[in-house]
Amino acid sequence: MKTQLFFCLAVSGLIVGCGDASSTKPAQQTNAASSGGSLITAPVDYLNSITKAEQSAIKSIDLSAVNAAIRQFQVEQSRLPKDLNELVQEKYLPRIPPVPYGTRLVYDPATGEAKVLKQEQPSSPGTPP
Repeated sequence: MKTQLFFCLAVSGLIVGCGDASSTKPAQQTNAASSGGSLITAPVDYLNSITKAEQSAIKSIDLSAVNAAIRQFQVEQSRLPKDLNELVQEKYLPRIPPVPYGTRLVYDPATGEAKVLKQEQPSSPGTPP
């Protein structure tokens, strides 16, 4: 009789113990799902984030170099450049820096400020602007 009682307690202990382990799995899955990615898409997500970070770094570095050249031109020439090509002609910049795909470099000669803006997509015929 003691053997049967011990066996029943052991089996019920295993069942209760297994119940605890299965209750943690949904929480782990929920955390993985809430983080926005999965193991399958992790390499693609990683590469996308690297590309976005690189474009952001290029944009900020090139823009700071252009604005520094504009300020230097203004101090030395006592006026703002007419356009960015004047900075290249006067040797304040070696060249107008390239910008990431889908963006353009815009210079406002009235304020002396250069900005990187997203390019507007041309609307196709038949669609309202």
